[in-house]
Amino acid sequence: QVQLVESGGGLVQPGGSLRLSCAASGFTFSNVHMKWVRQAPGKGLEWVSTISPDGATTFYADSVKGRFTIFRDNAKNTLYLQMNSLKPEDTAVYYCAQGGAVTGRETNYRGQGTQVTVSS
Repeated sequence: QVQLVESGGGLVQPGGSLRLSCAASGFTFSNVHMKWVRQAPGKGLEWVSTISPDGATTFYADSVKGRFTIFRDNAKNTLYLQMNSLKPEDTAVYYCAQGGAVTGRETNYRGQGTQVTVSS
């Protein structure tokens, strides 16, 4: 079955950086778009970024464009999100996901999530 396991979250000061990872299994990773979505406290799911199966094309929400970078290693079945210049409003649970519209918050599968907290 599809399994997505995120890691790399934590507490970071404003302006800091974190790199999230997602280990995927149970499907042909290199055949599908992958995305990151997030959910801030008391809010709904928000789409963050998507990457094409070959990694050549990426999409970003306006709120993270220029600060976040999505990339993947198909040989390792792993998805990444490099987050720089973090802001308090980036605080959320971040989920690795697949399925749904390419740039939408809908997903067919997502992991258990990893908490990112941006605070001084």
